[in-house]
Amino acid sequence: MKAFPAIKMIGGALIVLASINAYAQASDAAAPAASAPTAKQVKQANRALSRKVRATLSKTKGLSVANITVRARGGDVTLAGSVPEQAQIDIATQAAQGVAGVTSVKNALTIRAQGQ
Repeated sequence: MKAFPAIKMIGGALIVLASINAYAQASDAAAPAASAPTAKQVKQANRALSRKVRATLSKTKGLSVANITVRARGGDVTLAGSVPEQAQIDIATQAAQGVAGVTSVKNALTIRAQGQ
């Protein structure tokens, strides 16, 4: 009869240990997920980078930005549209590369003839 209370005590201790371990694992697993950016935050960051690049391009001398679109995704920037001459393609690429947060620039700009 004295063995029965001892077994109850050991069983209770095991249950307490198991529940503490499960609680610790649950809180550790939730921590990285909470620090990961949400889709909304990623979209906002991409839009902000696009605006920064667009603002830089508009301030760049010798560059016509009327037909240039800027897309950003995780630091990768794509320039699309058209400019009147080849020199402006090079100017746009260099200006975009100089913006903080830009990791790469893909240039999809084309040359359009004057008056078109």
